[in-house]
Amino acid sequence: MLGIILDKQPQKFFDRCDDELFNKITNKLESLKENPFPQETKRLQDYALPTFRIRIGKYRVLYRVDNNEIVIVVIKIDKRDKVYD
Repeated sequence: MLGIILDKQPQKFFDRCDDELFNKITNKLESLKENPFPQETKRLQDYALPTFRIRIGKYRVLYRVDNNEIVIVVIKIDKRDKVYD
């Protein structure tokens, strides 16, 4: 089972989001521990390191899987129109 590490931006996002959205996103992140590449995952092309995204309603979670350290690194969480900036 993999662990989850949050970068600065996801931590700030969780600090300001409401409880319902927090629960939806954390439940999805917990499911990534068991299967880091669910069927709805897409690999993003414009990143140097392999980066993946999952959809949670209007929001997107960008993450990387570090197999050496056995962790999922969440690099960004935001609405669709802002997350890819």
